[in-house]
Amino acid sequence: MQLLYNISVWLVNSVLPLTKYFSPKMEKFVDGRKETLSILNSKLKRDDAVIWFHMASLGEFEQGLPIIEVVKKLFPHHKILVSFFSPSGYEIKKNSPVADAVVYLPLDTKKNVRRFLDAAHPELAIFIKYEFWPNYLKELKSRNITSLLVSGGFRENQVFFKSYGAWMKKSLGTFEHFFIQNQISKDLLNSIGFQNVTLSGDTRFDRVSNQIGQDNRLDFIEAFKDEKMCVVAGSTWPEDEALLEDFINRFSNETKFIIAPHNIKPDQIKSFKEGLNKKTILFSEKEGKNLSDYQVFIIDTIGLLSKIYSYADIAYVGGAAGNTGLHNILEPATFGIPIITGTNFDKFPEAKQLQELAGLYSVGTKEELAQILSKLLTDDNFRARTGKIARDFINTNTGATRIVERYLKNNYVKKS
Repeated sequence: MQLLYNISVWLVNSVLPLTKYFSPKMEKFVDGRKETLSILNSKLKRDDAVIWFHMASLGEFEQGLPIIEVVKKLFPHHKILVSFFSPSGYEIKKNSPVADAVVYLPLDTKKNVRRFLDAAHPELAIFIKYEFWPNYLKELKSRNITSLLVSGGFRENQVFFKSYGAWMKKSLGTFEHFFIQNQISKDLLNSIGFQNVTLSGDTRFDRVSNQIGQDNRLDFIEAFKDEKMCVVAGSTWPEDEALLEDFINRFSNETKFIIAPHNIKPDQIKSFKEGLNKKTILFSEKEGKNLSDYQVFIIDTIGLLSKIYSYADIAYVGGAAGNTGLHNILEPATFGIPIITGTNFDKFPEAKQLQELAGLYSVGTKEELAQILSKLLTDDNFRARTGKIARDFINTNTGATRIVERYLKNNYVKKS
């Protein structure tokens, strides 16, 4: 099986340059990887002590950020390397000040792996949530580089737990320790012989909990909201916007709606705006306008959503109306906001848990959305009770970062 895997990855690596001509995202995916080694060689000297963090995309970066901050405190003389697999992480965070170098991770061929690790020369590798690349893991083990998995999550249908998955199971042996989000994941790892597992929880709870203490003020949002009820729809896709459009058009002008699309493509935003019969303004058009006159505010920029949620009375979180994957429900939950999503979130245990607690409601039709949104907007007690459930859910699940920090202090600080 490993031979077939290596052949497959080699073939993908060989034809990958051709894919750049089919989409802007693939162009970034391909061309960005051409710069990886030169960035490493310019940012990391041969005698630098390096700690490497790898994450798939932007969500995992936010998940890993509390650990990066802890590591910088515990190991002040080490350089921090961050690698991404996806353009949606790299392109947004490539200039992040929390890391000394930010790169794309080359594909998992043996040659790429050796060249990457030669240039990066990490003392410690920390993987966030997932991204189990067998050649990287095998080479880390052969070089005696300690590896940890933080905020890991496993599902029964993964290859590690199948009869034919022994070769991938072997790659998990690279990790010195697993810090796991939930009991199901811990039990799965235990079932295939791994006992070096700590049920730590998810560092995202710590990350979003810290947002409360930040300065979340945005003068233009305050001006737009004008002390009225406000629904914030974050990280929406066209499928989400199709659900929202009818309700926005029919509901009272006294309610404000803020839409922050996941993709800020002008043509998609234009199409959505044209379907609205409410007075609508874009972030890029706001200068010189009396924002309180508008009912809908479309945020055609990035990096503001976590602060905008602090102004919401209700949040709709996108991604689950289609098959793109539910976005971060924890960001609004930390502000004590009732949450609505689509129905496709089977791979998101935090959403399932919050739904079971009645802090999140999922909808599959315009009628279902109208029913729950109307109730939340008109029933103050119901809205407050639902929001409190969401806030309590965050507060009772923090602490993962402290567990990882304690492990690093006990096992590595004196050795560094």
